[in-house]
Amino acid sequence: MTAVQVIRSEWTKIRSVASTVWTLSLAVVVTIALGMLISALSRSQFDDMPARERLSFDPTYVSFAGMSLGQLAMIVFGVLVVSNEYSTGMIRTSLAAVPRRGTFLFSKIAVAGGLALVVGMATGFAAFFLGQAMLGSHRTQLGDPGVLRAVVGGGLYMTLIAVFSMGVAAMLRSPMLSLGILMPFFFLISNILGNVDATKKIGRFLPDQAGSRIMQVVPRIDDNPPYGPWGGLGIMALWVLAVLIGGYVLLKKRDA
Repeated sequence: MTAVQVIRSEWTKIRSVASTVWTLSLAVVVTIALGMLISALSRSQFDDMPARERLSFDPTYVSFAGMSLGQLAMIVFGVLVVSNEYSTGMIRTSLAAVPRRGTFLFSKIAVAGGLALVVGMATGFAAFFLGQAMLGSHRTQLGDPGVLRAVVGGGLYMTLIAVFSMGVAAMLRSPMLSLGILMPFFFLISNILGNVDATKKIGRFLPDQAGSRIMQVVPRIDDNPPYGPWGGLGIMALWVLAVLIGGYVLLKKRDA
């Protein structure tokens, strides 16, 4: 198969699996709905906030409050795209049709990553505009300094989360094992390491902690990471590159 044929084949696989469509849809709905809810609550409680919190209030970042749950759906999407073939045994057929394993893996990642990018960007802009509508007089505008960067960065962040999950799934092959590691890592462990004083210096370099900086417009008080918004996203991209290389190396070395 040529690279173009492999990409078409991977696109057909993704479209034909209902679970991948549902997980992407869930990522969109959860991110937008929760962002709107938190934005509405922030508007109603703004006057009661301590002065310190009002000074660091970030209307853009508030509209992305649903991203913490939406990214879990993107993780499931990334894992299922890669590991479904292992769980069903289709991987043997796929590798027989595409013996060049690098072409097979990166075509799959390119197609799924492109789809995640489209969904992530659409979700980012929708979450921003609807969240700002809920914030009322406390809203910000897309043309304000740093806002467009944060909105575009939100879409890139969701994409990188999905691709990171694909790399992990390529290494582990098992959907249950991959989700069993990724879910608690992003939902629990990373948040603890990133917010506890004793581990904050290490936690800020984890993929989600570093990457989420791109969505912040107003700096947090007493929080000065050694990198900027794009630097944080770059750190996240390095994590993604590392797991993709790991997935490729293991795919080359072992049997299907």
